[in-house]
This record gives sequence, C-alpha cells and structure tokens, in this order.
Amino acid sequence: MWFLVGLAILTANFRELLILFFIVLVHELGHGIAATHYNWRIKQVLLLPFGGVAEMEEHGNRPLKEELVVTLAGPLQHVWLGAGGFLLFKLGYLSVGMWELFFTFNVMIFLVNLLPIWPLDGGKIMGILFSRFSAFAGAHERTLKVSFVFLALFTATYLFIDPLHINVWIITVFLFFSLYTEWKQRHFLFMRFLMERYYGKNNSFSTITPIIVDEKEKIHQVLQKFKRDCKHNIIVMKGTTKQPPLDENELLHAYFKEKLTTIDIGDILYSY
Repeated sequence: MWFLVGLAILTANFRELLILFFIVLVHELGHGIAATHYNWRIKQVLLLPFGGVAEMEEHGNRPLKEELVVTLAGPLQHVWLGAGGFLLFKLGYLSVGMWELFFTFNVMIFLVNLLPIWPLDGGKIMGILFSRFSAFAGAHERTLKVSFVFLALFTATYLFIDPLHINVWIITVFLFFSLYTEWKQRHFLFMRFLMERYYGKNNSFSTITPIIVDEKEKIHQVLQKFKRDCKHNIIVMKGTTKQPPLDENELLHAYFKEKLTTIDIGDILYSY
C-alpha cells in the first residue's frame, strides 16, 4: 500500500488512490462487521491494491455457515457500492470520468477477489466447499494445490496479454508468497485445529459423524480424518467386529496430554 501511495505522489494520481482505498476499506469492513457479529477474533486487516486481507485468529472450528457469511460479506459490499455510485452519477454528484473510474475499480476488485486462489475470497469459498465433503487436513491441502494451479493460469494469461502490468505482478507475488507460506505452515495449522477441538474453544458442531477405522491404524492417521463442523465417534474394527466406540476427546487426550502420537488406535481402545 505504501508503494502505491508513493507511486500516486509521483504521478499525481491522488484521486485514483482515494477511490481505490475507499473501495478496499468498505470491502474489508464487510468482513470485519460479519466477523464481529459472530464474535470471531480478528488478528489484523491488510489493505491491498486488489481488496485486502482480513486475518482471523480462527483455525477451522467455526461453523461452515459462519465462515461462508464472513467470506461473502466482503464481495457483497461491491453490489451496494456500484448501485450507490450509479445513483450519485445520475444525480449529478459524480462526473462521467469519476463514475467510470469508480465503476472500473469496483468491478476489478470484486472480480479479482472471486478468483479461486487462496487467500482471496474465491479461494476461501473453494476451501469451504472442500471442507463440506472432506476432512480438514485434506481439504486445506487441496485448496492450496488448486490455488497454485489457478495462480499459474492467471499469471500465464497476463504474461500473454500484458506482461508489463505492474499491478498484476504485485498481486501475483503477494499471492504466491501467501500460498507458499500457508503450505509450509499447513501442519502447524492442522495442530491448531486439533488443539482447539481438544480444549473446547468455540466448538459448535452441527452433526455427529462416525469414523470407521481399523485397529492397526495409527492415531495420527485417524486424526487426519477429522472434519469441520461435526463431532466424531471413532468406530474401531477388529477384523469384521465393531468395538465399543471412542469419543474424539479420548483420541485428542491421548495425543496431546499423554503424548501417544504413534500408538495404534486399537491400543487406545483397550486402555480405556
């Protein structure tokens, strides 16, 4: 953002910068207000030339419905921004040039944020959809992999269309760095997801979903099957015989409290 401020000073494009800043600010306020409504913990808000990033201190244990609302709250602001700008133009408060500039920036930020690339809103929506049908760890990794593919396609397209577009390069570098950092930290984030479930912070499960496993499976393999937005009962199979179910808290207790990180799931069953 400071780079853009300096560029605006050098080129005397203060009007463009103010319009861009206003649209980005309203977009992020949409996320912030929705997150505050659900009592989410907001870590920081970064204002960027293509929308911004609202970072939350949440690690996958909020209901998917809440996350979808918080994610969509940003892009939805562009609807009333466009309508409001058009009304001001029709009433004579905005010149043709100002309205065209405002409309272009508003649509540009809206569309870029809907790209299926994490951490853009489109990438987060994609992650929510993956989480609806897959375990947390697998859904998170799949989201990042697909995001890398779409980022590569986005970059290749602009290399062909306009290879010297500086804003596109800024966006590309930021997204690549964000994806790379998230990929490197994915195991740490998975541990945060499990720890929040273990300590019962902000847990609100909509369903109870059984996980059927073989007694020889390792505890960390079973934990990899935990899904968002549902509590698990662990059904251990000894051959073709179902054993009494384990509650997910028993696994989490064994993993975090007793440090049994490599034990077979069957051994936990027999210890209770």
